[in-house]
Amino acid sequence: MDAVEERLQKLISACGLASRRTAEEWITAGRVTVNGVQAALGGRADLSRDRVEVDGVPLRMGEGHTYLMLHKPRGYVTTLSDEKGRRTVGDLVSGCGARVWPVGRLDLDSEGLLILTDDGALTHRLLHPSHQVEKEYLVWVTGNVEKALPILSSPMELDGEPLAPARVRRGRTTGGVSQLSVTIHQGKNRQVRRMCAQAGLTVLRLKRVREGGLSLDRTLRPGQWRPLTGEELAALEGREEAR
Repeated sequence: MDAVEERLQKLISACGLASRRTAEEWITAGRVTVNGVQAALGGRADLSRDRVEVDGVPLRMGEGHTYLMLHKPRGYVTTLSDEKGRRTVGDLVSGCGARVWPVGRLDLDSEGLLILTDDGALTHRLLHPSHQVEKEYLVWVTGNVEKALPILSSPMELDGEPLAPARVRRGRTTGGVSQLSVTIHQGKNRQVRRMCAQAGLTVLRLKRVREGGLSLDRTLRPGQWRPLTGEELAALEGREEAR
């Protein structure tokens, strides 16, 4: 064997994608390829000559980042630590093998799609207002929805600042509870809840289901997470390909 070859799990860990144990699980699951061939446990590679991919995303020494999709449950704060001792999303992803942070926020009582990463450039792209990344929420409400819809779809203000009109679709109503789809691209604190309150609605439940081109994996139960696939990362970054 060439002296510069390393075990695949060590390479993946060195690039910051995951712990060695997690990398071994990825290899066993068939998610790692070397020069287009599915890798096996015990395999080795040299990144100076071999193309190693995880979920179709090339591995690069010094450039590896971790990208996670978390189905945030209610009752967790979107932070890595909390001075009040509350449960955090950091607790949920503590075994991911990297120091990641949440991109944006979901408040304590909200749930759904939350991206965590250690990629500062992607964080900036998703959060900076100039990029206008859409965020879609499902919202369960009570109140006069017919009266509220035109208010929500029109220009509104929060904290004296104008909001871009939201895109709102009405779903089914059951037992006096209506479901709305609300899409915004700004990210003010508790924005959708406060917009609904201004429109005379009471929010019973709020769930983020999409951010940019990335949708929440419906197979993830609340509290579960997984790495993004190469295709999902490409969609999130607005690229056609993840390579």
